[in-house]
Amino acid sequence: MIDSGVTREEVPPGYQRTEVGVIPEDWDIKTFNDVTLKIQDGTHFSPRLGGNDYLYVTSRNIGPGKLDVSDVERISKEEHRKIYARCDTKKGDLLLTKDGVNTGNAAINTLNEECSLLSSVAFLRFDMERHDPRFYLYFILSDEGQKQIKSLMSGNAITRLTLQKIRRLIIPVPLLPEQRAIATALSDVGELIGALDALIEKKRAIKQAAMQQLLTGKTRLPGFEGKWSEKSLGELASITMGQSPPSKYYNLHGDGLPLIQGNADLIERHTIARVWTTWAAKHCNAGDLLLTVRAPVGSVGIATQDSCLGRGVCGLKPLGDTAFLFQALINSEAQWRILEQGSTFTSANSKQIEQFRLICPEDEGEQHAIAAVLSDMDAEIAALERRREKAEQIKQGMMQQLLTGRIRLVEPPGTAA
Repeated sequence: MIDSGVTREEVPPGYQRTEVGVIPEDWDIKTFNDVTLKIQDGTHFSPRLGGNDYLYVTSRNIGPGKLDVSDVERISKEEHRKIYARCDTKKGDLLLTKDGVNTGNAAINTLNEECSLLSSVAFLRFDMERHDPRFYLYFILSDEGQKQIKSLMSGNAITRLTLQKIRRLIIPVPLLPEQRAIATALSDVGELIGALDALIEKKRAIKQAAMQQLLTGKTRLPGFEGKWSEKSLGELASITMGQSPPSKYYNLHGDGLPLIQGNADLIERHTIARVWTTWAAKHCNAGDLLLTVRAPVGSVGIATQDSCLGRGVCGLKPLGDTAFLFQALINSEAQWRILEQGSTFTSANSKQIEQFRLICPEDEGEQHAIAAVLSDMDAEIAALERRREKAEQIKQGMMQQLLTGRIRLVEPPGTAA
């Protein structure tokens, strides 16, 4: 592995300055028109859906580096043949979203069957003996690739890439062995991230199952046999309903208290500070629980600092074990969603909040033990999420270094001993 030490102020020997920055001299600057055998988009006329024969892939099925057909529509053989005659995407093609909010997402077609594409998706086909599609996938997903795509769309009233614009995208291109080395290195990190995603999802499912057992009394922890009873939220906590501060007390300068107004002010169940107020008539303390009272009703969080309660939330000071009530409210969010299904239920008043029923052990020791088990699961999931975030950061750093040739995985021509 070779690090060129390239900086913005210098172009070291063996490197060149180009439209896409400083790259190795033995790399070429190409457009997608130069390196592809075919670029085509899907049908511009919506086919009849509901057939059972062929997958109908749209932009919603393509994420950054991932083709997801778990909820894909299907069409009939007749409809598919009309589309496929013009847009014959094959396994190994690079799929690129070109319309809508997902413009710029890209993935490799991994399907072992024919499929039809909507016009929001284009495919790029490469000569596999000269080009590795994975290399070009990572370039599209890189900062430089996304910057070019955004530049080509600037000034458009509709977010859209045309085929002509796709053909004009500029790519720094190494020889095939280096393309493969770069693509393999980035794919290995991508597989690690995918494995972490799967593990996080599995741990979340395990926690959800544990909540349903432990928070209903169906499964008891060793040493506990006491009675469980149903209680109202008003019996379990002191409740403070939020209220909008008078307008003269609002500010954006960080003076006073952060104003918590609803679900938008909760990130990963913790409060964030977006708007501040010097009005403190309705407030909660750090560590108090928060419950949203406007749609979506029933989302729960923890105040990270003393805060002002706006009209979208209420504050809860538990009278028993705080961690248990927090977990019980998480487990009860679905009950609020059921209530919200009524067209008129877009908010909850103080009476509805106070009368909301929860089942819990009367022994506070059992409450604490249950909360400890579930909190440990939360901590494990959070640790995996941090590891996943770090892996993603490493991948982004690798893309920046490898796709510009600053770090070489293949010896440059003429450097071999």
